[in-house]
Amino acid sequence: MSVNVNRSVADQFYRYKMPRLIAKVEGKGNGIKTVIVNMTDVAKALNRPPTYPTKFFGCELGAQTQFDAKNDRYIVNGSHEANKLQDMLDGFIRKFVLCPECDNPETDLHINFKKQTIGNACKACGYRGMLDMRHKLCTFILKNPPENEPGYVKEKMDKRNRKKGKDNGSASVEAGNHYNVDAPDAVDGNDDDEDWAEETTKEAQRRRMEEISAHAKNLTLSDDLEKTLEERVNIFYNFIKQKREDRAIDAADKEILAEAERLDVTAMGPLILSELLFDENIRDQIKKYKRHFLRFCVNNKKAQKYLLGGFECLIKLHQAQLLPRVPVVLKDLYDADLLEEDVILAWADKVSKKYVSKELAKEIHAKAAPFIRWLKEADEESEGSEEEEENLEVVYDSSVRELKLEIVKPDKPGGEEDDFDIDAI
Repeated sequence: MSVNVNRSVADQFYRYKMPRLIAKVEGKGNGIKTVIVNMTDVAKALNRPPTYPTKFFGCELGAQTQFDAKNDRYIVNGSHEANKLQDMLDGFIRKFVLCPECDNPETDLHINFKKQTIGNACKACGYRGMLDMRHKLCTFILKNPPENEPGYVKEKMDKRNRKKGKDNGSASVEAGNHYNVDAPDAVDGNDDDEDWAEETTKEAQRRRMEEISAHAKNLTLSDDLEKTLEERVNIFYNFIKQKREDRAIDAADKEILAEAERLDVTAMGPLILSELLFDENIRDQIKKYKRHFLRFCVNNKKAQKYLLGGFECLIKLHQAQLLPRVPVVLKDLYDADLLEEDVILAWADKVSKKYVSKELAKEIHAKAAPFIRWLKEADEESEGSEEEEENLEVVYDSSVRELKLEIVKPDKPGGEEDDFDIDAI
Protein backbone atom coordinates (compact mmCIF):
# COMPACT_ATOMS: atom_id res chain seq x y z
CA MET A 1 0.00 0.00 0.00
CA SER A 2 1.32 3.44 -0.92
CA VAL A 3 0.80 6.80 0.78
CA ASN A 4 1.50 10.39 -0.20
CA VAL A 5 5.07 11.48 0.48
CA ASN A 6 3.65 14.66 1.98
CA ARG A 7 0.87 13.18 4.08
CA SER A 8 -0.59 16.61 4.81
CA VAL A 9 -1.78 16.50 1.19
CA ALA A 10 -5.04 14.55 1.06
CA ASP A 11 -5.34 14.44 -2.75
CA GLN A 12 -5.51 10.78 -3.84
CA PHE A 13 -4.06 11.76 -7.23
CA TYR A 14 -0.98 13.38 -5.65
CA ARG A 15 1.90 12.29 -7.87
CA TYR A 16 4.53 11.72 -5.17
CA LYS A 17 3.93 8.35 -3.52
CA MET A 18 5.92 6.07 -1.24
CA PRO A 19 5.31 2.62 0.25
CA ARG A 20 3.92 2.51 3.76
CA LEU A 21 6.58 1.50 6.28
CA ILE A 22 6.67 -2.17 7.27
CA ALA A 23 8.29 -2.85 10.64
CA LYS A 24 9.10 -6.22 12.15
CA VAL A 25 10.11 -6.68 15.81
CA GLU A 26 12.77 -9.32 16.43
CA GLY A 27 14.53 -10.69 19.51
CA LYS A 28 13.72 -10.54 23.21
CA GLY A 29 14.80 -8.66 26.32
CA ASN A 30 17.83 -6.44 25.84
CA GLY A 31 18.31 -7.82 22.33
CA ILE A 32 14.93 -6.68 21.02
CA LYS A 33 15.09 -4.68 17.81
CA THR A 34 12.86 -3.36 15.03
CA VAL A 35 13.74 -4.21 11.43
CA ILE A 36 12.32 -1.79 8.84
CA VAL A 37 11.62 -4.36 6.15
CA ASN A 38 11.09 -2.03 3.18
CA MET A 39 13.35 0.87 4.10
CA THR A 40 15.21 0.68 0.78
CA ASP A 41 11.97 1.11 -1.20
CA VAL A 42 10.79 3.94 1.03
CA ALA A 43 14.14 5.73 0.77
CA LYS A 44 14.17 5.31 -3.01
CA ALA A 45 10.80 7.06 -3.22
CA LEU A 46 12.25 9.92 -1.15
CA ASN A 47 15.50 10.09 -3.16
CA ARG A 48 17.54 9.69 0.00
CA PRO A 49 19.85 6.91 1.19
CA PRO A 50 18.07 4.40 3.46
CA THR A 51 20.62 5.08 6.20
CA TYR A 52 19.35 8.67 6.60
CA PRO A 53 15.75 7.99 7.69
CA THR A 54 16.93 5.02 9.77
CA LYS A 55 19.46 7.19 11.59
CA PHE A 56 16.78 9.88 11.97
CA PHE A 57 14.63 7.36 13.84
CA GLY A 58 17.57 6.58 16.08
CA CYS A 59 18.16 10.28 16.84
CA GLU A 60 14.50 10.91 17.65
CA LEU A 61 14.08 7.77 19.76
CA GLY A 62 17.48 7.91 21.45
CA ALA A 63 18.16 4.41 20.14
CA GLN A 64 21.11 2.79 18.39
CA THR A 65 20.76 1.89 14.70
CA GLN A 66 22.34 -0.78 12.51
CA PHE A 67 22.79 -0.82 8.73
CA ASP A 68 23.39 -3.93 6.64
CA ALA A 69 23.13 -2.76 3.04
CA LYS A 70 24.22 -6.13 1.61
CA ASN A 71 21.32 -7.95 3.21
CA ASP A 72 19.00 -4.94 2.96
CA ARG A 73 18.47 -4.74 6.73
CA TYR A 74 17.96 -1.42 8.48
CA ILE A 75 17.47 -1.77 12.23
CA VAL A 76 16.47 0.45 15.15
CA ASN A 77 17.11 -1.02 18.61
CA GLY A 78 14.03 -1.49 20.79
CA SER A 79 10.43 -2.34 19.98
CA HIS A 80 8.68 0.28 17.84
CA GLU A 81 5.32 0.13 16.08
CA ALA A 82 5.14 0.77 12.34
CA ASN A 83 2.55 3.53 12.79
CA LYS A 84 4.81 5.38 15.23
CA LEU A 85 7.74 5.15 12.82
CA GLN A 86 5.51 6.27 9.95
CA ASP A 87 4.56 9.41 11.89
CA MET A 88 8.22 9.96 12.71
CA LEU A 89 9.09 9.60 9.03
CA ASP A 90 6.85 12.61 8.35
CA GLY A 91 9.26 14.65 10.47
CA PHE A 92 12.23 13.44 8.43
CA ILE A 93 10.42 14.31 5.21
CA ARG A 94 9.59 17.82 6.43
CA LYS A 95 13.15 18.53 7.54
CA PHE A 96 15.22 16.76 4.89
CA VAL A 97 13.07 16.13 1.80
CA LEU A 98 10.33 18.70 1.18
CA CYS A 99 11.15 22.07 -0.35
CA PRO A 100 10.50 24.91 2.15
CA GLU A 101 9.06 27.03 -0.65
CA CYS A 102 6.79 24.76 -2.72
CA ASP A 103 6.47 21.68 -0.45
CA ASN A 104 7.47 19.36 -3.31
CA PRO A 105 9.95 16.51 -2.62
CA GLU A 106 12.02 17.22 -5.75
CA THR A 107 15.05 18.38 -3.82
CA ASP A 108 18.78 17.61 -4.03
CA LEU A 109 21.23 17.71 -1.15
CA HIS A 110 24.48 19.61 -1.75
CA ILE A 111 27.21 18.83 0.77
CA ASN A 112 30.10 21.25 1.13
CA PHE A 113 32.88 19.47 3.00
CA LYS A 114 35.04 22.54 3.34
CA LYS A 115 32.33 24.64 4.95
CA GLN A 116 30.66 21.68 6.68
CA THR A 117 27.21 22.69 5.48
CA ILE A 118 24.37 20.96 3.66
CA GLY A 119 22.53 22.85 0.96
CA ASN A 120 19.04 22.08 -0.31
CA ALA A 121 18.05 22.81 -3.93
CA CYS A 122 14.60 22.27 -5.42
CA LYS A 123 14.28 21.29 -9.08
CA ALA A 124 10.59 22.19 -9.08
CA CYS A 125 10.69 25.86 -8.03
CA GLY A 126 14.40 26.72 -8.05
CA TYR A 127 14.67 27.27 -4.30
CA ARG A 128 18.18 27.16 -2.82
CA GLY A 129 18.87 27.22 0.89
CA MET A 130 20.65 25.62 3.81
CA LEU A 131 19.39 22.82 6.02
CA ASP A 132 19.01 23.57 9.72
CA MET A 133 22.29 22.10 10.98
CA ARG A 134 21.08 21.78 14.58
CA HIS A 135 19.60 18.33 14.06
CA LYS A 136 21.93 15.45 14.94
CA LEU A 137 21.27 13.80 11.58
CA CYS A 138 23.17 16.63 9.84
CA THR A 139 26.37 15.51 11.55
CA PHE A 140 25.71 11.97 10.33
CA ILE A 141 25.09 13.20 6.75
CA LEU A 142 28.33 15.19 6.74
CA LYS A 143 30.27 12.17 7.98
CA ASN A 144 28.39 9.74 5.72
CA PRO A 145 27.78 11.39 2.34
CA PRO A 146 25.86 9.21 -0.12
CA GLU A 147 28.94 8.28 -2.16
CA ASN A 148 27.82 4.73 -2.83
CA GLU A 149 24.21 5.53 -3.64
CA PRO A 150 22.87 5.01 -7.18
CA GLY A 151 22.99 8.20 -9.23
CA TYR A 152 25.53 9.87 -6.95
CA VAL A 153 28.12 12.06 -8.65
CA LYS A 154 30.97 13.69 -6.76
CA GLU A 155 32.37 16.70 -8.61
CA LYS A 156 36.03 17.64 -8.14
CA MET A 157 36.59 20.50 -10.59
CA ASP A 158 39.28 23.05 -9.87
CA LYS A 159 39.04 26.65 -11.06
CA ARG A 160 41.18 26.05 -14.12
CA ASN A 161 39.06 23.13 -15.31
CA ARG A 162 35.87 25.09 -14.70
CA LYS A 163 37.11 28.04 -16.76
CA LYS A 164 38.13 25.70 -19.57
CA GLY A 165 34.82 23.88 -19.36
CA LYS A 166 36.59 20.55 -18.80
CA ASP A 167 35.78 17.78 -16.39
CA ASN A 168 37.68 15.16 -14.38
CA GLY A 169 35.51 12.15 -15.03
CA SER A 170 32.16 13.45 -13.85
CA ALA A 171 31.29 15.85 -16.63
CA SER A 172 27.85 16.85 -15.51
CA VAL A 173 25.14 16.10 -13.01
CA GLU A 174 22.42 14.38 -14.94
CA ALA A 175 18.73 14.71 -14.18
CA GLY A 176 18.70 11.31 -12.55
CA ASN A 177 21.31 12.23 -9.94
CA HIS A 178 19.81 13.24 -6.63
CA TYR A 179 22.92 13.88 -4.52
CA ASN A 180 25.65 16.39 -5.27
CA VAL A 181 28.69 16.89 -3.06
CA ASP A 182 30.59 20.14 -3.54
CA ALA A 183 34.30 19.45 -3.08
CA PRO A 184 36.35 22.01 -1.11
CA ASP A 185 37.92 23.38 -4.27
CA ALA A 186 34.63 23.68 -6.12
CA VAL A 187 34.26 27.38 -5.38
CA ASP A 188 34.23 29.10 -8.74
CA GLY A 189 30.93 30.71 -9.60
CA ASN A 190 31.02 30.00 -13.34
CA ASP A 191 29.18 26.69 -13.08
CA ASP A 192 25.43 27.08 -13.57
CA ASP A 193 24.67 24.93 -10.53
CA GLU A 194 26.65 27.32 -8.33
CA ASP A 195 25.10 30.54 -9.63
CA TRP A 196 23.46 32.19 -6.64
CA ALA A 197 22.88 35.51 -8.38
CA GLU A 198 20.55 34.45 -11.14
CA GLU A 199 17.56 36.21 -9.55
CA THR A 200 17.66 39.96 -9.06
CA THR A 201 14.28 40.61 -7.45
CA LYS A 202 14.19 42.14 -3.97
CA GLU A 203 12.66 38.95 -2.60
CA ALA A 204 15.48 36.85 -4.05
CA GLN A 205 18.08 39.24 -2.62
CA ARG A 206 16.44 39.10 0.80
CA ARG A 207 16.40 35.31 0.69
CA ARG A 208 20.06 35.17 -0.25
CA MET A 209 20.99 37.45 2.64
CA GLU A 210 19.09 35.20 5.03
CA GLU A 211 20.91 32.17 3.62
CA ILE A 212 24.28 33.87 4.11
CA SER A 213 23.41 34.62 7.74
CA ALA A 214 22.18 31.08 8.28
CA HIS A 215 25.32 29.78 6.60
CA ALA A 216 27.58 31.66 9.00
CA LYS A 217 25.51 30.53 11.97
CA ASN A 218 25.52 26.91 10.85
CA LEU A 219 29.30 26.85 10.67
CA THR A 220 29.39 27.60 14.39
CA LEU A 221 26.65 25.09 15.12
CA SER A 222 28.52 22.32 13.34
CA ASP A 223 31.81 23.17 15.09
CA ASP A 224 30.14 23.05 18.51
CA LEU A 225 29.02 19.46 17.99
CA GLU A 226 32.62 18.39 17.57
CA LYS A 227 33.63 19.80 20.98
CA THR A 228 34.01 17.83 24.20
CA LEU A 229 31.13 17.43 26.65
CA GLU A 230 32.76 19.86 29.07
CA GLU A 231 33.10 22.51 26.36
CA ARG A 232 29.49 22.04 25.26
CA VAL A 233 28.26 22.31 28.84
CA ASN A 234 30.20 25.57 29.22
CA ILE A 235 28.62 26.91 26.03
CA PHE A 236 25.17 26.03 27.38
CA TYR A 237 26.00 27.60 30.78
CA ASN A 238 27.08 30.86 29.12
CA PHE A 239 23.98 30.84 26.91
CA ILE A 240 21.65 30.75 29.95
CA LYS A 241 23.81 33.20 31.86
CA GLN A 242 23.59 35.69 28.99
CA LYS A 243 19.81 35.31 28.84
CA ARG A 244 19.66 36.02 32.56
CA GLU A 245 21.90 39.07 32.28
CA ASP A 246 19.82 40.37 29.37
CA ARG A 247 16.70 39.88 31.51
CA ALA A 248 15.28 37.68 28.77
CA ILE A 249 15.27 34.47 30.79
CA ASP A 250 11.57 34.42 31.70
CA ALA A 251 10.35 33.82 28.13
CA ALA A 252 13.39 31.85 26.94
CA ASP A 253 12.32 28.34 28.02
CA LYS A 254 11.92 27.09 24.44
CA GLU A 255 15.21 28.63 23.32
CA ILE A 256 17.02 27.09 26.29
CA LEU A 257 15.71 23.61 25.48
CA ALA A 258 16.59 24.04 21.80
CA GLU A 259 20.14 25.06 22.70
CA ALA A 260 20.52 22.07 25.03
CA GLU A 261 19.30 19.73 22.28
CA ARG A 262 21.64 21.34 19.76
CA LEU A 263 24.62 20.81 22.06
CA ASP A 264 23.41 17.33 23.08
CA VAL A 265 23.38 18.19 26.82
CA THR A 266 19.63 17.91 27.42
CA ALA A 267 19.82 15.60 30.44
CA MET A 268 22.25 17.94 32.20
CA GLY A 269 20.00 20.97 31.62
CA PRO A 270 18.35 20.98 35.10
CA LEU A 271 21.77 20.85 36.82
CA ILE A 272 22.91 23.99 35.03
CA LEU A 273 19.54 25.73 35.35
CA SER A 274 19.60 25.07 39.11
CA GLU A 275 22.94 26.80 39.46
CA LEU A 276 21.86 29.87 37.52
CA LEU A 277 18.18 30.25 38.47
CA PHE A 278 17.98 29.01 42.08
CA ASP A 279 19.31 30.44 45.34
CA GLU A 280 18.10 30.42 48.95
CA ASN A 281 14.67 31.57 47.67
CA ILE A 282 14.25 28.33 45.73
CA ARG A 283 10.64 27.77 46.80
CA ASP A 284 9.47 30.92 45.01
CA GLN A 285 11.82 30.26 42.10
CA ILE A 286 10.39 26.77 41.52
CA LYS A 287 7.04 28.42 40.82
CA LYS A 288 8.61 31.12 38.64
CA TYR A 289 10.74 28.81 36.50
CA LYS A 290 8.59 25.69 36.59
CA ARG A 291 8.03 25.80 32.83
CA HIS A 292 11.78 25.96 32.13
CA PHE A 293 12.45 22.81 34.18
CA LEU A 294 9.38 20.91 32.94
CA ARG A 295 10.71 21.06 29.39
CA PHE A 296 13.68 18.98 30.56
CA CYS A 297 12.24 16.82 33.35
CA VAL A 298 8.96 15.45 31.96
CA ASN A 299 9.45 11.74 31.24
CA ASN A 300 13.22 12.16 31.56
CA LYS A 301 14.44 10.42 34.73
CA LYS A 302 18.06 11.17 33.96
CA ALA A 303 17.28 14.89 33.89
CA GLN A 304 15.42 14.53 37.18
CA LYS A 305 18.50 12.93 38.76
CA TYR A 306 20.56 15.88 37.60
CA LEU A 307 17.96 18.21 39.15
CA LEU A 308 18.45 16.45 42.50
CA GLY A 309 22.20 16.88 42.02
CA GLY A 310 21.68 20.57 41.37
CA PHE A 311 19.61 20.84 44.55
CA GLU A 312 22.43 19.24 46.55
CA CYS A 313 24.93 21.72 45.10
CA LEU A 314 22.60 24.57 46.01
CA ILE A 315 22.35 23.35 49.61
CA LYS A 316 26.14 23.39 49.80
CA LEU A 317 26.13 27.08 48.82
CA HIS A 318 23.27 28.06 51.15
CA GLN A 319 23.61 25.43 53.84
CA ALA A 320 22.28 27.46 56.77
CA GLN A 321 19.13 28.51 54.92
CA LEU A 322 18.35 25.39 52.88
CA LEU A 323 19.45 22.37 54.92
CA PRO A 324 16.55 22.71 57.40
CA ARG A 325 14.12 23.13 54.48
CA VAL A 326 15.14 20.03 52.48
CA PRO A 327 11.83 18.13 52.95
CA VAL A 328 9.58 21.03 51.96
CA VAL A 329 11.68 21.88 48.90
CA LEU A 330 11.55 18.25 47.80
CA LYS A 331 7.78 18.40 48.28
CA ASP A 332 7.65 21.54 46.11
CA LEU A 333 9.64 19.84 43.35
CA TYR A 334 7.41 16.77 43.60
CA ASP A 335 4.19 18.83 43.51
CA ALA A 336 5.48 20.76 40.50
CA ASP A 337 5.89 17.43 38.61
CA LEU A 338 9.62 18.04 38.27
CA LEU A 339 10.47 14.89 40.24
CA GLU A 340 8.77 11.51 40.00
CA GLU A 341 8.24 9.35 43.06
CA ASP A 342 10.47 6.47 41.96
CA VAL A 343 13.34 8.87 41.15
CA ILE A 344 13.12 10.41 44.64
CA LEU A 345 12.98 7.02 46.35
CA ALA A 346 15.94 5.75 44.32
CA TRP A 347 17.91 8.86 45.31
CA ALA A 348 16.97 8.37 48.98
CA ASP A 349 18.19 4.76 48.96
CA LYS A 350 21.79 5.69 48.20
CA VAL A 351 23.95 8.44 49.68
CA SER A 352 26.32 9.69 46.99
CA LYS A 353 29.30 12.04 47.11
CA LYS A 354 29.01 12.91 43.41
CA TYR A 355 27.94 16.52 44.03
CA VAL A 356 28.74 17.24 47.69
CA SER A 357 30.86 15.68 50.43
CA LYS A 358 29.77 12.38 51.95
CA GLU A 359 29.10 14.09 55.27
CA LEU A 360 26.85 16.77 53.77
CA ALA A 361 25.08 14.17 51.61
CA LYS A 362 24.25 12.19 54.76
CA GLU A 363 22.87 15.32 56.42
CA ILE A 364 20.73 16.09 53.39
CA HIS A 365 19.31 12.56 53.37
CA ALA A 366 18.65 12.72 57.10
CA LYS A 367 16.73 15.96 56.68
CA ALA A 368 14.81 14.46 53.75
CA ALA A 369 13.70 11.46 55.83
CA PRO A 370 10.30 12.89 56.90
CA PHE A 371 9.30 13.56 53.30
CA ILE A 372 10.60 10.16 52.13
CA ARG A 373 8.66 8.47 54.91
CA TRP A 374 5.54 10.41 53.98
CA LEU A 375 6.02 9.48 50.31
CA LYS A 376 6.23 5.78 51.14
CA GLU A 377 3.33 5.87 53.60
CA ALA A 378 1.17 7.86 51.24
CA ASP A 379 1.84 5.28 48.53
CA GLU A 380 0.85 2.44 50.85
CA GLU A 381 -2.25 4.23 52.07
CA SER A 382 -3.31 4.93 48.50
CA GLU A 383 -3.78 1.21 47.99
CA GLY A 384 -6.24 1.04 50.86
CA SER A 385 -7.80 4.48 50.85
CA GLU A 386 -7.51 6.72 47.81
CA GLU A 387 -9.89 9.21 49.35
CA GLU A 388 -7.66 9.75 52.38
CA GLU A 389 -4.59 10.26 50.20
CA GLU A 390 -6.31 13.06 48.34
CA ASN A 391 -6.76 14.90 51.64
CA LEU A 392 -3.17 14.36 52.85
CA GLU A 393 -0.82 17.33 52.81
CA VAL A 394 2.69 18.05 54.09
CA VAL A 395 2.83 21.45 55.76
CA TYR A 396 5.97 23.29 56.84
CA ASP A 397 5.40 25.60 59.78
CA SER A 398 8.17 28.21 59.58
CA SER A 399 7.40 29.62 63.02
CA VAL A 400 8.32 26.38 64.80
CA ARG A 401 10.32 24.74 61.98
CA GLU A 402 8.29 21.55 62.01
CA LEU A 403 7.09 19.34 59.20
CA LYS A 404 3.53 18.16 59.80
CA LEU A 405 1.12 15.78 58.15
CA GLU A 406 -2.35 17.22 57.96
CA ILE A 407 -5.35 15.08 57.06
CA VAL A 408 -7.93 17.51 55.76
CA LYS A 409 -11.34 15.93 56.26
CA PRO A 410 -14.76 17.08 55.04
CA ASP A 411 -16.31 19.85 57.08
CA LYS A 412 -17.37 18.68 60.50
CA PRO A 413 -19.42 20.42 63.17
CA GLY A 414 -17.27 22.85 65.02
CA GLY A 415 -14.60 22.84 62.26
CA GLU A 416 -12.42 20.19 63.97
CA GLU A 417 -9.14 19.26 62.27
CA ASP A 418 -6.65 16.46 62.99
CA ASP A 419 -2.88 16.95 62.66
CA PHE A 420 0.23 15.46 64.11
CA ASP A 421 3.95 16.10 64.13
CA ILE A 422 6.07 13.51 62.29
CA ASP A 423 9.48 15.01 62.91
CA ALA A 424 11.28 18.10 64.05
CA ILE A 425 13.58 19.82 61.60
